[in-house]
Amino acid sequence: MASRLPSSWVQLRHANPIASSSSLVIAEHTNTIRLRRQPNVVHNLHTTARRGARGKPGWMVGPKGWNTRSNRQNWLVEFNQGEGLPELTTGPAAALKRKEQSTPWRAGVLAIKKGMSAVYQHGNHIPCTVLQLEGCTVVANKTFEKHGYWAVQIGMGSKRPINVGSPLLGYYEAKGVRPMRHLAEFRVRNSDGLLPVGVEIWPDWFHKGQYVDTRSNSRGMGFAGGMKRHGFKGQGKSHGNSKNHRTMGSSGPGQGAGSRVHPGKKMPGRMGNERVTVQNLQVLGVHNELGTVLVKGAVAGPKGIVVKIQDAVKKRSPYPGHMKKMREKLLQRFPHAERHLHDARKRHLQLKQLRKEGNIMKAIEKANEAVAVGAMLTSQEPPPAQASATV
Repeated sequence: MASRLPSSWVQLRHANPIASSSSLVIAEHTNTIRLRRQPNVVHNLHTTARRGARGKPGWMVGPKGWNTRSNRQNWLVEFNQGEGLPELTTGPAAALKRKEQSTPWRAGVLAIKKGMSAVYQHGNHIPCTVLQLEGCTVVANKTFEKHGYWAVQIGMGSKRPINVGSPLLGYYEAKGVRPMRHLAEFRVRNSDGLLPVGVEIWPDWFHKGQYVDTRSNSRGMGFAGGMKRHGFKGQGKSHGNSKNHRTMGSSGPGQGAGSRVHPGKKMPGRMGNERVTVQNLQVLGVHNELGTVLVKGAVAGPKGIVVKIQDAVKKRSPYPGHMKKMREKLLQRFPHAERHLHDARKRHLQLKQLRKEGNIMKAIEKANEAVAVGAMLTSQEPPPAQASATV
């Protein structure tokens, strides 16, 4: 049987027969390579490796054929990692690169659907949906270095602290924000889309004429049959059919592949209450005083549903001038956001230490006494003298 020697070994033998004879002994007629790993120690290496054979420690035959690599290094080749191998096409960095063009530049907002209305433009009656923002606050930022992607966490509404669990209360306490009723993440393309924690986003974050995507849950319709839920035709009205006019019929459990009903089979069940994305809705108007955003067309879900609004991914992004202007406005409206976050984290660590020591109730009593004394002193101050009117 002809030997199957690696090309590098054959080249070494022909290029330098002296070196090969001293350190490497190749015997083609015995189908064996004799390699001297240590002085006066000779090891036999079989060159007719069986395909698919599992390797053994040391000089061995691995699953990829003839191999002298140790078991500790085999996993690098099996999973396409190590020196001299091409760059991976999977992983967080590669995934972000693939999704770069379909990821918005900046974060979105959370809103409540108030209902539908209409506006008139150039004599045309245009239906629109009224979405109201209720204190959309930046709660946290997700970074690529720590989380593998860039995102902004937005909170909306408020919740009584007694109805929030202790771990989540500590999370809000460290951020210096109130307990939120709704939380959502909005992925952004890079670190330029991150926002300071604690700032509030107003409706003018969007401008009139731009396009947005909305995500919300559709209206729930309860348990529905196959004709209503999936549009089945139904069965015949006559020819012996009795009391089975709207039933779906057989679900095909004996058609092979285990004689079972496959998952995902269209059958009666709960209808609606599913996440629906409506793309490319045009913004017809924004009102900071009312806190509303008007979008053209319909948005899925009933009144009171929470809607995620973000720049459209299939339309051109808002022009850079508007995005830069709104970011500057945001920083002007909340100039002390960074300092407020730093103070909140410092205060959170102090309260955490008091809870650990069991002195949190004493600290609360002292704080309440200080507040009561301040209120009493304020009530005892004489009213400011009013300036006499001059004639």
